[in-house]
Amino acid sequence: MKASDSRHQLPNTAGSRAILDALPAIAWCKLPDGSNEFVNRRWQDYTGIPEDEARGQGWQAAVHPDDLPKLTEKWAEIVASGQGGEFEGRLRRRDGVFCWFLARFEPVRDDAGEIVRWYGTSTDIDALKQAEAKLREDERALRRITDAIPQAIVVQDPDGIPVYANQAVLDYTGLTMDDVLTADFRAGIFHSEDLKHVREQRQAALARGLPFEIEQRALRKDGQYRWFLIRYNPFRDEEGRLVSWYATGTDIDERKRAEDRTRNENVALREEIVRSSMFEEIVGSSDALRTVLNQIAKVAPTDSTVLIQGETGTGKELVARAIHSRSRRASRAFIRVNCAAIPQSLIASELFGHEKGAFTGAVQRRLGRFESADGGTIFLDEIGELPQETQIALLRVLQEREFERVGGNEAIAVDVRVLAATNKDLTAAVRDGVFRADLFYRLNVVPIQVPALRDRRGDIRLLVEYLVERYAQKAGKRIRSISQDTLELFETYHWPGNIRELQNVIERAVILSDAEVFRVDASWLTPAPAESVVPSGSLPADLAQREKAIIEDALRYAHGVIGGATGAAAKLGLPRQTLESRMRKLGIDRYRFKTS
Repeated sequence: MKASDSRHQLPNTAGSRAILDALPAIAWCKLPDGSNEFVNRRWQDYTGIPEDEARGQGWQAAVHPDDLPKLTEKWAEIVASGQGGEFEGRLRRRDGVFCWFLARFEPVRDDAGEIVRWYGTSTDIDALKQAEAKLREDERALRRITDAIPQAIVVQDPDGIPVYANQAVLDYTGLTMDDVLTADFRAGIFHSEDLKHVREQRQAALARGLPFEIEQRALRKDGQYRWFLIRYNPFRDEEGRLVSWYATGTDIDERKRAEDRTRNENVALREEIVRSSMFEEIVGSSDALRTVLNQIAKVAPTDSTVLIQGETGTGKELVARAIHSRSRRASRAFIRVNCAAIPQSLIASELFGHEKGAFTGAVQRRLGRFESADGGTIFLDEIGELPQETQIALLRVLQEREFERVGGNEAIAVDVRVLAATNKDLTAAVRDGVFRADLFYRLNVVPIQVPALRDRRGDIRLLVEYLVERYAQKAGKRIRSISQDTLELFETYHWPGNIRELQNVIERAVILSDAEVFRVDASWLTPAPAESVVPSGSLPADLAQREKAIIEDALRYAHGVIGGATGAAAKLGLPRQTLESRMRKLGIDRYRFKTS
């Protein structure tokens, strides 16, 4: 046995005590059963308990009552194990104040390996514990602050693993904090398509340690995905080491959906152009068509408003598309709105959008067609059917380049080129009071009159050849020639439906034909109306009297009501504004037909 191996030597109690008394730290010596043998001078001075009172179990009087059961249990475990250990607890100072200490225990054994003493020291860690408590309180305060913020916030470690999420995240996802802190949190909350797309991008950005942002769809607790802009900001300590990432999520779902609607609508329109229209291929060489093409070439590069007039089916939309495709806005959206196909009560919302709660059924904000067309072109077909109140709003857009959503009070600026079309005589509509004169002048900056097909008969042969080839290719059929009789029939027909009617007739014939020669049965075409003989007398006066009698009968049946499903306008099949205009012109007083 080596003399220096104290593990196998019985301790010199008096010597050990002298050493412990000389220590500036609190120290003690316990017997194998755990009872105190003695405490050093520093322990007595600190606690104010004399040595004779500290012997046995008297030392327990200096331990905080809440810590004593845990200390007793811990001490029993250490004694049972025969190995050293440590414990944190509060020790009472002589002035009655409890302070935190870290107690460490080590055994001393005899030559046979039996424990003969336990020696221990207590280190003051009160400042550290107070700092930890302050840090925990600061963390709680920070969490209370972040929980009060309606924006989603997730704190992540340097590797991007979540360590905390604020209340907004839990409310949105319906998850608990434990759910958020799991390893597969991202896979469960973000759209699988987005995870695959941004995984490498996110990992590379985390490795750089610089702020970055990502757009992703996050699953709401009701099962719906919404788009979020997630911004990652690194937090570093005083020495510049990366401590954590703060990720904030901003809901951008409305913006993304608006972008998607515009993009999809634009793509769909372009595909429709390629598929089913003569866009960029307005076929013909007649003088009437050359005049229109020359006007298109001149007005397209400008931003001027254009009013396209012509009969139904003459190709007014093709002219509008041709103007857009040759303009500086060709790469942006071309939005088409048929003003006659939308109920008058909804046309303002369709054009300008509405705010949430603007009317019954407006459960969320909706962007209108003008916002979707921002930077591009909007084509207002059947412009003559706009109600008076919507005409005022359209006039504001043309004059000031701004509008307000239905139910809103914020002016929204837009950069949109307006192309309008109608098959009605707007000059007569202005005279009758159903169309605003100031709006007509704003729209009629550059008028283009699209000729009827009967006024460009020289183009019919070219049109037939083009359409037969196009529809035959679409139907997978091989047509080698066109019957001369069919060409002559087409060239002499009056075409009341213009090019649209020609397209329909040719498509029908191609589908039904199995021959290599294209023919059309004359019975498919509408006979020309017989010319009526005008009797002598005052025709305008007679027509006015007949019109007045018909309107009065309708008013009488509707009890003087003009609008609505049961009103006189609906019974006559006329727009309300048109009927009111005719009543003023004919001097009809609707109140004569009112019933109490």
